[in-house]
Amino acid sequence: MNYLDNFILIVLPYVALATFLIGSIYRYTSRKFQVSSLSSQFLEGKKLFMGSVPFHWGIVFIFLGHLIAFTIPKGVLAWNSQPVRLMVLEITAFIFGISMLVGLINLFIRRYTTPRLKYVTNKMDFAIYILLILQTFAGLWIAYNFRWGSSWFSTLLTPYLYSIFKFQPDITAVALLPWTVKLHIMGAYLIIGILPFSRLIHMLVLPLNYIWRPYQQVMWNWDKDKVRSSKSPWSVHRPKNT
Repeated sequence: MNYLDNFILIVLPYVALATFLIGSIYRYTSRKFQVSSLSSQFLEGKKLFMGSVPFHWGIVFIFLGHLIAFTIPKGVLAWNSQPVRLMVLEITAFIFGISMLVGLINLFIRRYTTPRLKYVTNKMDFAIYILLILQTFAGLWIAYNFRWGSSWFSTLLTPYLYSIFKFQPDITAVALLPWTVKLHIMGAYLIIGILPFSRLIHMLVLPLNYIWRPYQQVMWNWDKDKVRSSKSPWSVHRPKNT
């Protein structure tokens, strides 16, 4: 146990959680109309589909997997007591991890190769993309090189995370894990810390009103294929009516 372990596993989580809590409250109360993913689908949709769909399917499954291992670790260990079920879980998680990585790379390429998207792109977008890509790649690397992560997550990381939330941090077991795992943990804390300042803030606001809201009808006064084409140069002037 050294100073670096103490910083990554004790100091950083509290800094990240405090920043997340304060930043989220400030963002929602002071700039609630910016609590959005700032969708650019109308600017270019085909490449967005190829990135957004695999990314969202991947991140939802991976997030729920981590959450289940944290909330009901005994249930996960009971499931993993049968080798076949353990293999099914690990292979499925790995496939969804690849889906997330492919989606992220497609989204990154789309955002920085489509000229008209630069007007709705900022430095935080670049930072969060890089962090998510590195975090996903590290997760896949760990899953491949340190097998049966769902079991040792439930056994080692879940008690550590509970100790953080109880304000009695115990890093004895986690400090012995490989540095790849520690960097993955650090990446998770960094993402949590900067989440309120990025477009990922929309994850915290469920659009439940969409369930009963009337359908929105969009009427085009211009050639929509030309307007939405990624090959059409961006202009501050409205296109002429067709």
